[in-house]
Amino acid sequence: MRLTGLLYRGGIVIAYTVMLLPVLLLVVTSVFSDAIISFPPSGFSLEWYRNAIGREEFLNGFIVSFKVAAIATVIGVPVGTAASMALVRSNIRAKQAITTFLLGPIIVPGIVAGTALYLTYLLGQNWLDTDIVGTLPGLVAAHILLTIPWTVRVVTAGLQGLDRSVEEAALNLGARPLTVFWRVTLPMMRPAIVAASMFSFIQSFENLELTLLLVGPGMSTLPIAMLNYLEFQIDPTLAAVATIQIVVIAAMMLITDRYVKLSRIV
Repeated sequence: MRLTGLLYRGGIVIAYTVMLLPVLLLVVTSVFSDAIISFPPSGFSLEWYRNAIGREEFLNGFIVSFKVAAIATVIGVPVGTAASMALVRSNIRAKQAITTFLLGPIIVPGIVAGTALYLTYLLGQNWLDTDIVGTLPGLVAAHILLTIPWTVRVVTAGLQGLDRSVEEAALNLGARPLTVFWRVTLPMMRPAIVAASMFSFIQSFENLELTLLLVGPGMSTLPIAMLNYLEFQIDPTLAAVATIQIVVIAAMMLITDRYVKLSRIV
């Protein structure tokens, strides 16, 4: 029994080391003073953070990524929440098939989904005689396909854990179904909806594979701007950009967990 416990704890330590060591190395590398990464470094500097913040392509990429992620989240989360309500609370047939269909975009490899969307957009352009590839609406539509399945996944889990006796009590006291939804069900769903919004935003903001074929001249997201920079530069600027993203995302998760307790949802 003691040996089993030691092996279990050892496995946990190894798993956390594998996950966190690359992140730690990334953060440490971002403050190396050398343009070419080498160990041990000759010194430490914040020069690469100044370079990252001062480069126009990263700033423009951040603005586009933020705009796309925000719009996709605002549209995708309500749609996904409605789909979750239908799957959990209704008696529709083929629930499992519908759930699999809705989760498809996060099951299919991103590059495959991106290629399929790119070909679909090309057909749409020929039929409609208007540009879709390389436009903001086209990119937002693609990212909505990411936010809906994440919302369905998180909100469905939240709905299944709700105590329906509170809703039944409100109905027994004479409240109308719509009133019960707005004043009882929706407030109880708030932690799941907030968590779904956060995960949807992060997945959209950080997406590379789905976005790669759908951007056009003059419009690039932050991950693609980082990829383009890597083609010509190998200095720690990208490590600085990635560290900033890690800090921002970690702050978002900590703030969200402070109010909705993510451990209860995911």
